[in-house]
Amino acid sequence: MRMQIPLSHSTTRIFLAAIPEGVEGIKATLALMVKLARQGKNSFAVRRLAEDTVRGIRQKSWVEEARAIQEYVRDHIRYTKDIRGTETVATPDKTIERGMGDCDDKSLLAATLLESVGHPTRFVAVGSQPGEFVHVLVETKIGNAWIPVETTENVPLGWYPPMMPYRLVYHV
Repeated sequence: MRMQIPLSHSTTRIFLAAIPEGVEGIKATLALMVKLARQGKNSFAVRRLAEDTVRGIRQKSWVEEARAIQEYVRDHIRYTKDIRGTETVATPDKTIERGMGDCDDKSLLAATLLESVGHPTRFVAVGSQPGEFVHVLVETKIGNAWIPVETTENVPLGWYPPMMPYRLVYHV
């Protein structure tokens, strides 16, 4: 199956239609998320939200900055599923505007917010079986360690989904 991705640089929702099945579809989605994070980190709305989120934190407290961004996305952006049978990815600006999204939308927003205040990020698709990825989250590099930033569950910074040993990683 061929991949068709109608792209727009506006804040409209981006729909992925006819993406490949399985791992190739996950790779196509992650590649799009990387592209949108790289573009979105320069958005005024994203930068402003990131700055407002970390404003009260002691300067150079990188873990606290990452925690504040994780908690913002986790607690202020409602989790909602994609359209049944259709994979969608929203731009970070659109996720902020709508206040909702699924795991890829929330991960993309978290990565973009982190990137806009200087934190390196990567997307990690996870699964319990080879080639079957069921979730995506962000990791941010603090010092020499990559720290999970889960935004769909009420868990602390550094939590990683249990029983998900298979990973597909894409760096922003």
